[in-house]
Amino acid sequence: MTSTASRAQGREPADATATEPAGGFGRAGDLFQLLRDGKPRTRAELALTTGLARSTIASRIDALMLSGLVGPAGEASSSGGRPPSRFAFNPSARSILAADIGATHVIVAVTDLAGTILAERRLSLEVSEGPELVLGRVVEEGKLLLAEAGVGTAHLAGIGIGLPGPVEHATGKPVKPPIMPGWDGFDVVRYVQRSLAVPVLVDNDVNIMALGERNAYWPEQENFLFVKVATGIGAGIISSGTLQRGADGTAGDLGHVRVPRGDTVLCRCGNYGCLEALASGPAVAGELRAQGLTAQKGSDVLGLVNQGNPQAIQALRQAGRDVGDVLATVVNLLNPSLIVIGGSMGQTGDHLMAGVREVVYRRSLPLATSHLRIASSMAGDQAAVLGASQMVTQHVLSPSVVEATLQAVG
Repeated sequence: MTSTASRAQGREPADATATEPAGGFGRAGDLFQLLRDGKPRTRAELALTTGLARSTIASRIDALMLSGLVGPAGEASSSGGRPPSRFAFNPSARSILAADIGATHVIVAVTDLAGTILAERRLSLEVSEGPELVLGRVVEEGKLLLAEAGVGTAHLAGIGIGLPGPVEHATGKPVKPPIMPGWDGFDVVRYVQRSLAVPVLVDNDVNIMALGERNAYWPEQENFLFVKVATGIGAGIISSGTLQRGADGTAGDLGHVRVPRGDTVLCRCGNYGCLEALASGPAVAGELRAQGLTAQKGSDVLGLVNQGNPQAIQALRQAGRDVGDVLATVVNLLNPSLIVIGGSMGQTGDHLMAGVREVVYRRSLPLATSHLRIASSMAGDQAAVLGASQMVTQHVLSPSVVEATLQAVG
């Protein structure tokens, strides 16, 4: 079966249906998955783990070393004779270009295959400027960053892009995004590949924020919810270790769930009472303006909170309660072990978090919250570029794609 990632970048993966020996190590690409944890191993250790013959292990290690994905990692202790060589994953073998496109910002970064950021650039750019201008800047800055990182475009394995709206992940096309005029149905993948002919994967920004946050800081969490509170509100859902996008890529769109206290508040989607219309940055700013304060956007709210303004602090805490109202239902439905609050409005200390915790722990079932942790994002504003990198890594280091790479090198 062709993966959505493969379709999005216009290529078929290598045949994944070939007969494999017990244990699933029929190809070098499968063997490579054992080495992705970075732990050095000898040929003998790999043979013992996989049940493959030493000669088979040797030929596959040779192929992986030729590709650069695996490199020497010293020698093991010897029980007599020459010490056996160890091998490990080489994350510097290729580079990834990651882009976080927000409502009013763009962050472009170059990472290695382990997600380490090698170079980064931040731009003040409105997504409403349109896809050609914004993506053109992403490509332009990306090329400069690759050169700055000393790797160049020939070293590029793929490109990951996060967008602030619904995305059909199989094609990478935005679908009726409310704050992205001119983007609906735009072929992001094809446009970027005109300049950089590598796999291009596109997803909603909160999905990749969930990937980035979890991979960097919470890898042991199998049932994980990342909630972004900013100009919009959404959630990235990881269940049993897998990102859940839903049938059409809209899973986690919490911003348009109805909150009871907002019955008279009109949302930009046309409905009344949406969470986003009450608890997003612009919504909280609007409430403070109604109280006579100067606040046009979320950053103004944060400025007032940092100054200790009691009205702003109370408004932010109420926004947390509203978010908690929706999350209480999500906790009962999905039973996550960890909820991480991120986005620009989530980086405000304990005020928003206090409101979220207050309602979630009161309204959710005791069993669902008995081991639930609610925490602030540790990745901060790098969550999306880390996730965009991780999204590409999962694709380009998958068994089928690694196998295709080795065949091309051979």
